[in-house]
Amino acid sequence: MIETLPRREREIFEIVCSAGEATAADVRAAMKDPPSHSAVRTLLARLEGRGMLRHRTAEQSYVYAPVPQPAKVRESALKQMVRTFFNGSAASAATALLGLTKDMDAQELDALQRAIDQARERTQ
Repeated sequence: MIETLPRREREIFEIVCSAGEATAADVRAAMKDPPSHSAVRTLLARLEGRGMLRHRTAEQSYVYAPVPQPAKVRESALKQMVRTFFNGSAASAATALLGLTKDMDAQELDALQRAIDQARERTQ
């Protein structure tokens, strides 16, 4: 889903997701080399048309928020990250992520072990 978005739409979607909700002015302020205000509004409307964002009106401004699809968005973003930064290797991505975490509790370790066991079963 996210990987199919044009670069600017993906950037805007990620900004809104990170912020939780944002106006066109908020989005434009957070962008690198932002386009015009009207272009940002157009891109937000496109994302809303695709069902990825919704808006509410507050003080004569549209305030955009992501449509709750956390599982789809998370999966799509992770796939894009793995393709982009880890040459498509989920194992390399997982190893890198584990390197960022210094302390893991027993539940997290058990969940990881279950995921590894399930992956092993799928390959046999």
